[in-house]
Amino acid sequence: MLHDVMGDAANEIEGNTRGARILVAGGGTGGHAYPALAIAGAIHDLAPESVIEFAGTTDHIEWRVVPEAGYTIHPITVSPLHRKLTVRNLAFPFKLVKGLIQSLSLVRRFDPDVVVGTGGYVAGPVLWAAASRGVPIVLQEQNAFAGKTNKLLGPKATQVHIAFEDARKWFPGVDCRMSGNPVRKELTEPARAEGLKEFGVDADKKVVLVFGGSLGSAALNRVMLAKYLELLEDPGLFVIWQTGSGYYDRYSEQVAKHERLRLLKYIDRMDLAYAAADLVVCRSGASTCSELALTGTPAILVPSPNVAEDHQTYNARSLADDGAAVLLPEPEMDDAIVQTVRSLLADVEARERMSAEMKRLARPNAAETIARDILELAAAQDGESGGAS
Repeated sequence: MLHDVMGDAANEIEGNTRGARILVAGGGTGGHAYPALAIAGAIHDLAPESVIEFAGTTDHIEWRVVPEAGYTIHPITVSPLHRKLTVRNLAFPFKLVKGLIQSLSLVRRFDPDVVVGTGGYVAGPVLWAAASRGVPIVLQEQNAFAGKTNKLLGPKATQVHIAFEDARKWFPGVDCRMSGNPVRKELTEPARAEGLKEFGVDADKKVVLVFGGSLGSAALNRVMLAKYLELLEDPGLFVIWQTGSGYYDRYSEQVAKHERLRLLKYIDRMDLAYAAADLVVCRSGASTCSELALTGTPAILVPSPNVAEDHQTYNARSLADDGAAVLLPEPEMDDAIVQTVRSLLADVEARERMSAEMKRLARPNAAETIARDILELAAAQDGESGGAS
């Protein structure tokens, strides 16, 4: 019976929102672009006849990945306002005005029912243009500390979808919904045995996975170079260390080969890496935190101090306060990393508690949840237009 009711509800949403027009703006980094694509994909799955297009900059990741996913993307000229005094800021007001004109023109031509922003400065003029024309705007905030663009646009938003409870305070008086960050569901599919086989790990070993993103982390790599042999003194420990593409050549020459170490430039199958790992050491970007929650992987989080408004520390602290992770500040890493890894690997119950808390915080259906709310909002707009005519 419940299945029938849920099915009827899904059909009603799809029927009412057929042909919805959704404009999505967000980019600059994969952390903004990929959630946008996940939401767009979920909208398409729920309402295949919806028209979904994107707005983005021509010199960042969205200009490549959005067309690769099969969507149209429109160029918006805009740049960040740099905090330090620099000649690059001289062009900011001119680019902003051009971006606003482009955004107003795009919103007028595309005539969206809803405009969705996933963060990044390109979302600013597009969502402002939409709000100025009375079009509902929906924000998706990936981090515990809201980004500048989303904080600025929050008062104009019809809905804000958050992934950390701590983010709610940045949007007072707004319809703020705990939906989570859209991540790849296939991350949870492999069994541990598959992961161990992929990396050549014996079943009796405990696996520590270390990574700093696709490009890599200078700080994590530096500390690992200094400490990997000390970690490997434990005969029951196996280390998978992804250096990132920017560091592999240098470190492959300096790191001694070891039967219980896999030094990798990039990990194509992160699903298998998570499946193999007993413990992860990594940065605390929003996407990574959401992946850890989905896979239930205990983690030592080392926030990058070089990101806007120190938002990775807020992400890590939010998970640490819930008992899902250990927060290790970068300045303390040299002295504490080996002991922290060893103590967690020795404490099975602690890792089980961390895993349970991670899974409790996970939102595996985040993209679909957000998509349904967007489609319901679009349907309401369509109904109002129909009534007016």
